Amino acid sequence: MPFAQIFSRAQLGINAPEVRVEAHVTSGLPAFTLVGLPETAVRESRDRVRAAILSSGFEFPPCRLTINLAPADLPKESARFDLAIALAILAATEQLTGVDQHQLAAYEFVGELSLDGKIRAVRGTLSAARACREAGRSLVLPKDSSNEAALIRDISGYAVHHLSEVIGFLLGRNMPSVLEHQPPATPDPAQAGDLADVRGQPRAKRALAIAAAGGHNMLLIGPPGSGKSMLAQRLPGILPPMTEEEALAAAEIAAISHQGFNPDNFGVRPFRAPHHSASAVALIGGGSQPGPGEISLAHHGTLFLDELPEFDRRVLEALREPMEVGAVTISRAARQAHFPARFQLIAAMNPSPQGTEIHSRAAQRYRARISGPLLDRIDIHLEIPRVPAAELDQPVDQSQSSAQVRAQVIAARERMQQRQGCPNAQLDAAFINRELVLGQPERQMLNQALEKLNLSGRARERIIKLAQTICDLDGREQIDCQAIGEAIGYRNLDRLFTPPA
Repeated sequence: MPFAQIFSRAQLGINAPEVRVEAHVTSGLPAFTLVGLPETAVRESRDRVRAAILSSGFEFPPCRLTINLAPADLPKESARFDLAIALAILAATEQLTGVDQHQLAAYEFVGELSLDGKIRAVRGTLSAARACREAGRSLVLPKDSSNEAALIRDISGYAVHHLSEVIGFLLGRNMPSVLEHQPPATPDPAQAGDLADVRGQPRAKRALAIAAAGGHNMLLIGPPGSGKSMLAQRLPGILPPMTEEEALAAAEIAAISHQGFNPDNFGVRPFRAPHHSASAVALIGGGSQPGPGEISLAHHGTLFLDELPEFDRRVLEALREPMEVGAVTISRAARQAHFPARFQLIAAMNPSPQGTEIHSRAAQRYRARISGPLLDRIDIHLEIPRVPAAELDQPVDQSQSSAQVRAQVIAARERMQQRQGCPNAQLDAAFINRELVLGQPERQMLNQALEKLNLSGRARERIIKLAQTICDLDGREQIDCQAIGEAIGYRNLDRLFTPPA
């Protein structure tokens, strides 16, 4: 009995697992059965495929037709299987004369069909192209998605715009556009603004450079107009350039989101700044069909939370685990999706409504909106004072430009890579206890600070990691009292809100 098999790709989180589209034709009353756990958009492909085949000048078989999307236990969504289903039907009904199963097995097909046979773009073609390259096949995809897939190095594939063009290609009648790797242009790291534009705030600029070098989370505390948002927006401009692997990972997440991915932004570190009314699903990810949230869209980039205490506390508490492990898993009854979320958190808040009494009840209520465990995961707490008017009239200090600070950050990051292969913020407790051994004076200074500020063991580890980053940025080999003292000085919120003795 006539049978055909076509390879395609599903979209599950950022992964693109292989799907085999199997077509089986037999005699009987005309029927079109689609199995393999398809959701609504996939089931509706029956009508799109029928119209597209007829519009392309081919015959739709008046018989019993069964389409199986294997593996059967993998949920299938979106209209990305339309092209593969149409070709499987044509192959099973022997309308692709001279094309055998071995030839079809060399390709993978992804695309949505319109009623007139045109092939529309689908989301997630970047992940599909990457997986297709690893499988050793050529990818046939919509022309509107070719710029996205062309970012993959050593990609083999073809960009098409109509079903008849694909059929003509398989029959050897024409050659569609060959998909070629197109290296993206080098982006401007400081496209959001230069650090030199921020007047004054030398201590804040120093802390921002430390945060960039070690990948540390940061909380800025200051009155409106003091420059907190400007500083946060300049962080991507002083971070090291993205590696190709980091750029692809960030692009794959953006490609499966509702906003899509712009190839012109390839290699640009994400900067996400959700409003404080954002829900847990918007921030962490989720939905009936799990999608990435803001923390995943900020993967290998910056997540800026302005007015931090105004966020719902339950939303902020949901950040704790992703901040530690760099990923989030969304579980639903029928499926589970895993999204990377290795982001750098920059948060901002106004001074508490405390008046002159630093330990007033209003201050404690304001502080209580941010839990201690969340604060422990933020390495730098820094007060940002209002800039005096006289400093606003001073000329721009080019010695503090984004390019110069970025060079220092890159040098520090290279020291970290040579020593442990990751930024200091990602070091675990075992490495800290084994490699970052403090001398007696440094240990004594740190223990006194822990007792006075009532800090946790997690805060102790983060102070040590921060001190190591300070040494890496300054070119010093060993953690000294100067680095410990500066690192402790960046725990302002602990100091401000520690109850008096």
